[in-house]
Amino acid sequence: MTRTDTAPAGIGGRTGRRPEVAPASRREDLVAVLLGACLVGGALADGWAHTSRLETIEGFFTPWHGLLYAGFAGSAGWICWLAYRRRDRAPRWWRDGWPRGYRVSAIGVAVFAAGGLADLVWHETLGVEVGLDAEFSPSHLLLDGGAVLLLTGPLRSWWASREGGARAATGVASLTLGTMATTILLGHSSAFLSAAATRETGAAGAQQAAVLGVDAYLVTTVVIGVPFLLSHRRRATPGAATAVVTGVALFALVMFEFPVPQTWGAVGAVAGAALADLVLCRSDAVRGPDAALRLPVAGAVLAALVWGGHLTGLALADGIGWTPEVWSGVVTLTALEGALLGGLAARPLPDAN
Repeated sequence: MTRTDTAPAGIGGRTGRRPEVAPASRREDLVAVLLGACLVGGALADGWAHTSRLETIEGFFTPWHGLLYAGFAGSAGWICWLAYRRRDRAPRWWRDGWPRGYRVSAIGVAVFAAGGLADLVWHETLGVEVGLDAEFSPSHLLLDGGAVLLLTGPLRSWWASREGGARAATGVASLTLGTMATTILLGHSSAFLSAAATRETGAAGAQQAAVLGVDAYLVTTVVIGVPFLLSHRRRATPGAATAVVTGVALFALVMFEFPVPQTWGAVGAVAGAALADLVLCRSDAVRGPDAALRLPVAGAVLAALVWGGHLTGLALADGIGWTPEVWSGVVTLTALEGALLGGLAARPLPDAN
């Protein structure tokens, strides 16, 4: 019998296997990251307008939405082009032409487009959302979910390639953009926008404010810890923690025009993240990538150094009003939370049997 390369026919005469297409190149990933940055910049401009220039927003058709949807159009067009240019290997390119990592981004394009249409209807019928209304608007949640899927294509492409160097740089940039996209709807719970630690806990009503401040540290630990640990799970990548923390802090601070205590806190947090990068990369070099409790240790180190740095920055800017029990407890509690997240992110141990 003569061996052929034809895959077994499925129902309707179609082959049961999708054609293999070329993975995205470093240049293609880089362009996706740059266009994704335009999308995030548009989202940041729109968030800033909602908080600082609300009187200029009268409906859906605003300059800020123009920036947001122009960034989306560029990113969506590029992602579709990546599949279309592989039509020689995948004639049904809209189904089979996506390079590794970008099929999910294509889903993100569809989700974002649906969210944009819903946002148009919402703005024109119910008006402009303010505060928590904007952060919990269903159309905004759809936009945010679609943006995360869309922006993380280069990250998945990097993971699929198993490369370092320039590919790692675009992967970390994509990781940062995807994490930043989640923060526009979490301003109510962001530690980078909280100065609660500068207020004394003994004043009237201060206990509740302190509780909300502690909660913000716990929520933001998840926001920065989960993406970092998913990246660190595969390999130690210099600068990953610094990039994620810088992106999340910058996104929050720009929207509120860099309030002084919070800006100093963010500077301290970024310094802590840079130190965490050094410690964790050195730990991997010494202990190896298969060391026991590697990810729980990484999560604990990241949280402790980032929030220790953040509290130090607040102290330099405006002093710490929390008691030693509270501020040291925050560092300890977030470190334990980081260790728990690291344990959840760790690969299962091989079966001893």
